[in-house]
Amino acid sequence: YFSDCIAASRAISCNASSAYVRIDAIIKAKQLTEEAMDYALIMAGGAGTRLWPISREKLPKPALKLYSDKSMFQIAVERLAPLFDPAHILVVAGPTHIPVLASQVPEIPSENFIIEPQGRGTAPAIGLAAVHLAERDPDAAMAVLTADHHIGDTEEFRHVIAAALKLARDEDCLVTLGITPSSASTQFGYIQQGKSMGKFDGFEAFRVNRFVEKPLLEIAQKMLEEGGFAWNSGMFMWKVTAILQQFEDLMPELHEQLMRIADALSLANDAHRAEGTVRLNEAELDVDKHLREVMETVWPNVAKQTIDYGIMEKARNVGVIPVQMEWVDIGNWDNLMELLPLDENSNAVRGDVILLNSHGSLVMGGKKLIAGAGLEDLIVVDTPDAILVCRRDQVGEVKRIVEALKVAGRNDLI
Repeated sequence: YFSDCIAASRAISCNASSAYVRIDAIIKAKQLTEEAMDYALIMAGGAGTRLWPISREKLPKPALKLYSDKSMFQIAVERLAPLFDPAHILVVAGPTHIPVLASQVPEIPSENFIIEPQGRGTAPAIGLAAVHLAERDPDAAMAVLTADHHIGDTEEFRHVIAAALKLARDEDCLVTLGITPSSASTQFGYIQQGKSMGKFDGFEAFRVNRFVEKPLLEIAQKMLEEGGFAWNSGMFMWKVTAILQQFEDLMPELHEQLMRIADALSLANDAHRAEGTVRLNEAELDVDKHLREVMETVWPNVAKQTIDYGIMEKARNVGVIPVQMEWVDIGNWDNLMELLPLDENSNAVRGDVILLNSHGSLVMGGKKLIAGAGLEDLIVVDTPDAILVCRRDQVGEVKRIVEALKVAGRNDLI
């Protein structure tokens, strides 16, 4: 995994001359972290199968320019400035994804890209990033974000992240952001707010009473009527020491695996420091045989798990800051329609498209003209080697199409 990714990327080189970072550069970085020990972690893994056929394993969803002239990854990085400079932004992604992501935002140092050898869910990915950050700066706090969210008010977004990081430090707790619901949606999980924890930089925080999985419509309506519930945004803030402690308490097997990786990473860094150079990321240096062997041995045996189920739903000391802002989780084609301009018949089109007597449809053309008549609530997506046609109320089935292609051995289309 490592050598294939490194060989394919000019941004992350495997040759010895660029694989090391000189000690004076590390000293400068350390001076910066002493002044502002907050980091952002952007989760940019996954193939985005619900956005097939545009999103593929070699061109993942975060790298796509779906509703802007910039990719979702580029947008995710830009909205963090000036709260986080590029040196304080980490990215975790798969080995085939990192080259394209690194090329899109060259300002992020190559050592800040952390390879997740195989997808194992958000809990292991966050744990892997946490041990890397602990090796770099054990006193750090981190904001865990994703590359596939649309945030309307970026200034408010930065303000609430800063407030959440302050809460995480002051109360030594795990923090999540809740989105004030605009409807009784069944697409998101919910967070029930408990007692107030006070105000932090103008935002009121609450103890989390419980997390609710994606509910049935009647339950979602009931929660909105009752009040005190927010959508679960999937964005988290905590100190590195706090989340690693939670892994130890609640996911001990994963914690033991992470500590094996952490020990190997620390040994590698110690050895290189003794030589006047330092390694911060095993992805860069394929000659580090021990570290590579540990990753190759440990990671395939890591169990798949989400951070919500593995940690957040079980942890006791969890706070939530509800915030009202435009927020779209771009998880499928129907979600994407919320961000595209609509014509007088509520159609969203891109490319060379002609529609007659059609309503509520998304049509994304490629190099060919797409002409339609009488389309009603349809999704049509054209690519050079595949065309998707489905009803809008069936967008959740797109993932199953990708699964069927895998079973059929159609890896050229995945």
